[in-house]
Amino acid sequence: MPATAIATDGAILAAQAAFPPFETSTFPSQLFWFAISFGVLYFLLSRWMLPRIGSAIEERRDRVADDLDAAAQMKAQSDEAVRTYEKSLADARAKAQSVAANARAEMERQIAEETTQVDAELAKKSEAAEARIAEAKAKALSEVRVIAASAAADVARHLAGVDVTEADAAAAVDAKA
Repeated sequence: MPATAIATDGAILAAQAAFPPFETSTFPSQLFWFAISFGVLYFLLSRWMLPRIGSAIEERRDRVADDLDAAAQMKAQSDEAVRTYEKSLADARAKAQSVAANARAEMERQIAEETTQVDAELAKKSEAAEARIAEAKAKALSEVRVIAASAAADVARHLAGVDVTEADAAAAVDAKA
């Protein structure tokens, strides 16, 4: 027999035979073993696997809840730390401004004192200088009068040939002034 004939005969036989699970003659035994397998599998899962899985899930849920509680507590602590930091920063700024204002006021007070002292010293020096100027002016004016009288006497002597005393010349200068 040729190989193609054997393959064709096998295909025909295979096509005529039903798929074993679909054979109606084996349904009762299949259902029996299915029920037993299902019962054993259900028993094993419900008594052994599902409690383990359930406890693992419950343990994980507890761990997640604990982690969330710890995270909330840490967040509250960090928020409190931020509030404390901001308060201390605000206090430090206020203190720095207060110190700066006090230093500024002290410097202004010292500047005012020194300005007052310098103004008083300048006023004294100005009064002393004015007194010296007035004295020098008075001295210069008195010397100018003497010089003018002497010059008038010399001019009268040289130009007019008149011998004038210094007292007469001084009287003439005083009369013209």
